[in-house]
Amino acid sequence: SHVAGGTGVQPGAWPGIVSIQATWENGTWHMCSGVLISSHWVLTVAHCFSRAGDVYRWEAVIGATDLAQPGPHAQVRHIKRILVHQHYVAATARNDIALLELNQPVECSDYIQLGCLADSVVRVSDLKFCYIAGWNFATAGDTVLREAKVHLMDMELCNSSPWYAGAVHAENLCAGYPHGGIDTCQGDSGGPLVCKDNRVDYFWLVGMSSWGRGCDKARHPGIYTSTQHFYNWI
Repeated sequence: SHVAGGTGVQPGAWPGIVSIQATWENGTWHMCSGVLISSHWVLTVAHCFSRAGDVYRWEAVIGATDLAQPGPHAQVRHIKRILVHQHYVAATARNDIALLELNQPVECSDYIQLGCLADSVVRVSDLKFCYIAGWNFATAGDTVLREAKVHLMDMELCNSSPWYAGAVHAENLCAGYPHGGIDTCQGDSGGPLVCKDNRVDYFWLVGMSSWGRGCDKARHPGIYTSTQHFYNWI
């Protein structure tokens, strides 16, 4: 449950990322990631909530880099409502997207900012500088957010026989490297895939980590839910 091949980041480097946590009998745990898209709403993926239980179990930690020491700039909100896409199919990961309504608004700061959703005008396939982020629990006691640079990959190649053999859908993006080595893994579900705009100095939120086969394997890059595809739904 980590970003394979990632490096630790400084506080405030990913101001939109959210740790989505749940409290069970054995404690409170980071379950998935998401992105703050307005003062009341977090965007994430549907499969995180296939066994959600009661909504009161869930909360969002915004503005943290180290989950063991969130710091004074972090804000915690309870989840008021979980909206899973009405056509989500768990077996095939179709329409793997969800929205979380927070119980109170979040105040933006140097450490907390809103993600910029890619609308229909953005030519996502032309974006060259892309990054992923997530919390790494592969090493005992490592609770620091990690990031890694990735490439958007051709969808026909990603869906070819030696790769995913048709399992990738039109609403997905494929990102990583042909030889593997860099990838998001299970614990980073819902984590952001962002790409720098080619003309101005900011990043578009283009995807949310959805699924993959194995972790950082050759010809099996990470599969992401396209935010552009679901822009109107969001």
